[in-house]
Amino acid sequence: MRLASLQSQLLLAGCACAQSGITAPISEVCGPSVTCINRYANVLPYHFFRNVSTLEAPTTFGDTTVANGSALSEVKSADFVVFDKERGLEILGSKPSYEFMFAVSEAVHEAPVYVASQNKLYLSQLAPPAGYLPQLVVDLNQDPPTLSEFLSEPPVYAPNGGTFHNGKIIWGASGGNRSVGGGEQRVSLRTLDPETNKTTNLVNNYYGYYFNTIDDLAVHPKTGDIWFTDPHYSWFNALTDTPPQLPSASYRYNASSGAVMVVDDSIGQPNGIAFNPDGTTVYISDTAAISGPVDPNAGHPGTPFNTTHRRTVYAFDVSADGTQALNKRPIYLAAGFVPDGLKVAANGYILAGTGQGVDVLDPVGQLLLTIQTNYTVQNFAWTGPELKTLWLMGNGGISKVEWELAGQQLN
Repeated sequence: MRLASLQSQLLLAGCACAQSGITAPISEVCGPSVTCINRYANVLPYHFFRNVSTLEAPTTFGDTTVANGSALSEVKSADFVVFDKERGLEILGSKPSYEFMFAVSEAVHEAPVYVASQNKLYLSQLAPPAGYLPQLVVDLNQDPPTLSEFLSEPPVYAPNGGTFHNGKIIWGASGGNRSVGGGEQRVSLRTLDPETNKTTNLVNNYYGYYFNTIDDLAVHPKTGDIWFTDPHYSWFNALTDTPPQLPSASYRYNASSGAVMVVDDSIGQPNGIAFNPDGTTVYISDTAAISGPVDPNAGHPGTPFNTTHRRTVYAFDVSADGTQALNKRPIYLAAGFVPDGLKVAANGYILAGTGQGVDVLDPVGQLLLTIQTNYTVQNFAWTGPELKTLWLMGNGGISKVEWELAGQQLN
């Protein structure tokens, strides 16, 4: 009996130890629609649980249940969830706002590019429907802004990544088909002159092979070379009529010579790509948690979400001459979903579209805050005279954020 009593006391003591140090309160309201998480909620009271994300329903930290099933309701309902109070509130400023602007189709909406001279935001809509060629433009000169379709000449099939450079929009066209819009198109880098609406091919093959997707791209701020990622998603999602001929990789395109050179082939499904302001670091996301088999006999398999696979942002040093990506290291494992679009702010903070929202990280990958949305965000872009308005877009929605975090000036 004495032994049993001692065992019971030890068990109770163990339970007490397990519950010591609980973060209390877990969260607190620290502004209109702003919730601050204390100490990253690193000790939650038992029993807590968070469902894993699915492709159809990514979860957020606010979906975690704690203490007999109670939900983190004030976290779930906030527009902004701050994890680093000092830096997060500085980013938001005194009057942050989130506004849902346009309901759009459930197709992927990507490749946002702000043209400051026109005060317009260009973006893409991918299939479905198959072979969809018109793209979208938000006219910010109107109050409220308007959303309309436009068709370039010739059309660009499925732009999936974009930036602005030397007066032109640069798009990564992710679609490939023998017959679309009256002609053949292949995965390629394309430019769009926003003044004339004319498009031009920059490169559409790697020594005769089709590229896989050209998912995202960024221009090195010193060399002007275009770096781009090339995962297998266009085959998975039936945007190409040929199976992949190349491994997933990231490349550098040198406009003066026309040469395309691989910069990394170690990432499972390279997706977002962005440079820090001085071009000494490049960030590339691996979204291999969304993947599928490459088997021509099986057709287009789609892309299920595997919660145990990689959903990581990596940093690489860029060589002094701007030609190589070196010293790969992981800096952020996205909690809820894959890190899709990547951008870097003027102060060096990193933004990643991670399911139903956007995560803001410091340069070493510490999560500072999350913007929460009611739709899956694929990408985003800064607009406005001070580049302090962030437009977000994805499956079913386009929204905007007003805050104090400015984007980089693209020339």
